[in-house]
Amino acid sequence: MQKPEMAREPSESSAPRDDLAARKGKVRGLTLAARAALLAEERARLSAAICARAGALPEFARARTVMLFASFGSEVDTSPLIAQALSAGKTLCLPRVLEPRLMAAYRVTDPSVDLAPGAWGILEPRDGLPQIPPGAIDAVIVPGAAFDAAGRRCGYGGGFYDAYLPGTRRGTPRIALAFDLQVVDDLPCAAHDLSVDIIVTETRLMRPG
Repeated sequence: MQKPEMAREPSESSAPRDDLAARKGKVRGLTLAARAALLAEERARLSAAICARAGALPEFARARTVMLFASFGSEVDTSPLIAQALSAGKTLCLPRVLEPRLMAAYRVTDPSVDLAPGAWGILEPRDGLPQIPPGAIDAVIVPGAAFDAAGRRCGYGGGFYDAYLPGTRRGTPRIALAFDLQVVDDLPCAAHDLSVDIIVTETRLMRPG
């Protein structure tokens, strides 16, 4: 069990950081609540539109090795895009959590047998599958709680993608899938929060920068 921190007054350096965390937490909570409020039928319809738009991207079409994620809870359903990647003959990999702030990607050829519940019940590649190094990935499909038009991303607080993405090749496109309601006007972010190159929603294709 983690030892609790001693109570203390905020210092000059910790106060701004605590304020940023609080603002990020508020945005995260609001967007996740709105996402969770979507009816299942509406989520499926919007997810299909998002995946079709993402699947038509030139960055996705020319990627020989693509990293996707298995959707969980109220996230955009990625199963259509996973099926498209496999049917197109791409090398598909999905992440598996290894320890705090550390994940790795493993090749998946048949989601029905290659995925099993892992951290927090999220489907992950099972043991024994080939690991795909970050430098071999041509495009990364990124989840998240909230995004803004500048490409800033608010994840779920674990820091897994912020730690993983720097290991990919320079210029490897980071493509976020999100419902329109997850795109906010201005997202508070810290220096270590990595941005995305493309945001795909049910109505928009955003290329920040």
